[in-house]
Amino acid sequence: MRVFITGGTGHIGSYIIPELVAAGHEVTGLARSETAAAAVSALGAKVRRGELSDLDGLKAAAADSDGIIHVAHRQDLLPSGGIDAVAAAELQIMLAYGEALAGTGKPLVASGSIGSPGWENLGRPATENDPALPGGAAYKGTLRVRNEVERAVIDLAQRGVRSSVVRIATIAHSTTDAGFLPLLIGLAKEKGVIGYPGDGANLWPAVHARDLATLFRLALEKGPAGKYWHGIEGEGLRFREIAEAIGHRLGLPTVSIPADVLMLPGYFGFLANLVTLDLPASNLITRHTLGWEPAQPRLLADLDNGHYFPVG
Repeated sequence: MRVFITGGTGHIGSYIIPELVAAGHEVTGLARSETAAAAVSALGAKVRRGELSDLDGLKAAAADSDGIIHVAHRQDLLPSGGIDAVAAAELQIMLAYGEALAGTGKPLVASGSIGSPGWENLGRPATENDPALPGGAAYKGTLRVRNEVERAVIDLAQRGVRSSVVRIATIAHSTTDAGFLPLLIGLAKEKGVIGYPGDGANLWPAVHARDLATLFRLALEKGPAGKYWHGIEGEGLRFREIAEAIGHRLGLPTVSIPADVLMLPGYFGFLANLVTLDLPASNLITRHTLGWEPAQPRLLADLDNGHYFPVG
């Protein structure tokens, strides 16, 4: 299959490209700079120079391909327009793909996120059958606008596109992770303790980046249209367990940050809203439908491997 991928040099994309190449696919990665182009080539893919802002270019790339994996975002819009601007750009990108792929039955696999407004009221782990809820005044900020993008992807199934969304765990861990875990570890080093919110019982899902790359490939190859997939290695870990594992590696005490002071300037800072999320979810449908089985070390085992805590 001739596969076009955006975000191929990012944390997740840099694992997806080798996964696709190893499976025999011909991969072309979007690159906006010479540095990105060199990185795409080093991963084993062809290079298509271009920008996410060039919708005509994205449509042409889609038309020239047998399938698309989209894991890029217009991060350049964050400073001026915030997450709303990023989401608005994403919606236009999805509509562009829809124009290029309508009626072809070609696959489009886009990245999403675990966690949706309203999930906290389910009383059970969220499944792949739980849709992203509509936007609107009741749902503000990152979750609302992200849901709008996910729904736009799923709606393309009605236009003859084999579209699906891979909802990615809050923590995607690997030896090249530069996301939430390094932030939490850096915060612990700065404060001299590792904190968790309240009783730390809130669940955080995780997944290894290599397992996630396999999931994107399987969704591309055989995923039915209009489906959500859950890229998680289990229903989730209690935040306190994650904090305790970090504290053990750093030799630092693990402490509760009381709920009534979480939103005040203090330990978690700008992470305060994030660390309180409780996101139990299931991957049963994903595993049974696509035959996906996480095979890499799980989060606590990966923390024990030591690469998050370099010596010196």
